[in-house]
Parts: sequence; C-alpha cells; structure tokens
Amino acid sequence: MKVTITRLYDDYDTARSAVMNVEAAGLPGEDISLIASNASNWYDGKPKKTKHDRDGNGVDDRVEGAEMGAGIGAVLAGGAGLLAGLGVMAIPGLGPVIAAGWLVSAGLGAVAGAAAGGIVGALTQAGVSEEEAAVYVEGVRRGGTLLSARVPAEDRARYEAILDRAAVDIYDRREAYRKAGWSGYDPAAKPLTAEQIRGDRGAKMGTERLP
Repeated sequence: MKVTITRLYDDYDTARSAVMNVEAAGLPGEDISLIASNASNWYDGKPKKTKHDRDGNGVDDRVEGAEMGAGIGAVLAGGAGLLAGLGVMAIPGLGPVIAAGWLVSAGLGAVAGAAAGGIVGALTQAGVSEEEAAVYVEGVRRGGTLLSARVPAEDRARYEAILDRAAVDIYDRREAYRKAGWSGYDPAAKPLTAEQIRGDRGAKMGTERLP
C-alpha cells in the first residue's frame, strides 16, 4: 500500500534537491510529481547561460550537466530523468508552470489548459484534505513549487523526514495567506505576474495583499 506525501517549497531548486534526496533513498521517479511556477519564464526547455552558476565558473550548471550527457530536462528534474516529460504549460488560475509526473497526469490529463481545480481534485483523491490542497495550489500561484511523492506506507516516516527539510510549514503559510485576504481556492483567480511574486517574497510572507 502506498500513501501520498505532499510538500510545498518556496523555489524550484529546493524542491529539486528534495527530489534528488528521495530518489537517493530509493523512491522511483514514477512515484514523484512536481509542479513549479514559471511566472518569470526562467525555464523554456532550453539551456540558459549563467542562470544557475553555483560553482562560479561562468557556465550554467544545467548546461554543464547537459554536456555531460544528462540532458537538460533530466538535469532540471533532478538528475537521472526522475520526472520524465517535464514541460511548460499554462494553467488558468496559476499561470505558466513547469510540471511532470503522476499528479500532472491525474489533474490535467493531456490538456495543457486544464484548470487549477484539477490539481486540487487530484490532491484530494490522493488523500490531501481539500483545505490543504487549496493552500498548495495557492503556493504555486505565488511562485512556489509543489512536490508529491507516493511512498510505501511502511516507509512514510522516513520519506517525510527527507521531504520536510526546507519545506514550507503549510499551516503557517495558510494563516499568512488568510491574513493577507486570501479566503481559499478561487477558480477565477488571476495568475500573478513575476513582479507581483517578487514583491510578495520581498516582504514578510502574507503581509501584502495580493489579488
């Protein structure tokens, strides 16, 4: 029997590290799903120069990985093709995202323009409460990255410990959103611009009212 663990991260790189960690712990890529905001258009499926240069050598780390034979999609997914099929799509209510994995298939099907409500529904079917699912989707709308993993029930505690590292406290974030005027999932909500997301992150989370 498998159970679903879902976590929200404030940026893609943190979520990618979580993917790499659960893979190293033995979880197959087919049981991992990721949906990340692409409001700033940072990912278009092509290598970019000096976008992620952690080793300071002036070359995009993802390009280096691709040149080593990993392939840009696999590198962005976290390594050895964990999230095969990573791609760009536009989701009403969320805006542009990069996404791949079982949650995407369940929530969006083959239609790139499916509503964010499909993701909420897929999460609830996987055992996430509707209230929490709405917070996860709002987190992506505000520039975050959603990661869901299906794990053996007997290994749940082990994988939760891995995924909890650097994950957002979903309950604190929910209260912050509410204080900012958010009342729950709104299928008619407008996607945020990259500028609005940067403003939200520049202030204390939840202290600025967003549309």
